[in-house]
Amino acid sequence: MTSNETTGWRLVVRELGGPEVIEREQFDVPSPGPGELVFETEAVGLNFIDTYFRKGLYPAPLPFVLGSESAGTVIAVGPAVDAFSPGDRVAAYGSSGGYATHRLCNVRQLVKLPDDIDCRTAAAIRVKGFTACYLAEDIETLEAGQWALVHSAAGGTGSLLTSWLRDKGVRVIAHVGSPEKAALVVADHVLTGPFDGLAAHVRDLTSGEGVAIVFDGVGKDSWSASLASLRRRGMMVSFGNASGAVPPISLLDLMAGGSLRVTRPTMPDFIATPEMLAHTAERTFDRLRRGVFDANIRQEFALADAA
Repeated sequence: MTSNETTGWRLVVRELGGPEVIEREQFDVPSPGPGELVFETEAVGLNFIDTYFRKGLYPAPLPFVLGSESAGTVIAVGPAVDAFSPGDRVAAYGSSGGYATHRLCNVRQLVKLPDDIDCRTAAAIRVKGFTACYLAEDIETLEAGQWALVHSAAGGTGSLLTSWLRDKGVRVIAHVGSPEKAALVVADHVLTGPFDGLAAHVRDLTSGEGVAIVFDGVGKDSWSASLASLRRRGMMVSFGNASGAVPPISLLDLMAGGSLRVTRPTMPDFIATPEMLAHTAERTFDRLRRGVFDANIRQEFALADAA
């Protein structure tokens, strides 16, 4: 395939700002180079992280194409690509490039989809499902009966993580923003109060001890409540910034809280090799097959309406 054989279109950000900065442009689909392939997009996942890039919270060189996850069918492969062939269905993850009719990817970013996982499910589940996987499986050894606090438990990642933890036998205290969201969550306890009183509620539910681990994708607004909810030597997992970046951390605060530990993980470090990526995909697809969770696709839009 040569660059002028196929024309597609994509959604580009040339300046940071609100949805109005998203522009549509045509492009000549490039030929894949060594270790690359091109696939025709069938579905694109919409993620909160897309807004981080659009607003500049996560810096990216301008201009860039929005979208971290998408799925479709391979139409061309480059030299030295043996694991994929035209006609294969694949799902891709990367920092950008998803909001497009065609996507050029390094094969290290790709998972070949099994026959029982369709492209819509793959595009909707990849970021959220893989995030839930590494949070639940690869950061801390969690045992049945331990307590965990999950913020934004009705959201995309939070709902999958809550289900994944409960499948492991972990007891989950879910925190959500409203009673309406609480109705969407299945957990051992679901709390909807403000952050100011959250730690007290958590300690009441855990006989005064606190939770072994907190999974916090909220960031600035929930930080203090999350630390105060931990038991002695508990683990704070800060994996998102929905309310803004976490303030500077004082190590003395961790000491005073009971020798607390903090980590700020990011997915690329947990899918850094083809083997790690495949292992994460296998575990996520296993939970889909077993009905631990589903893709829970609540809304669908035409790509042209992404803004």
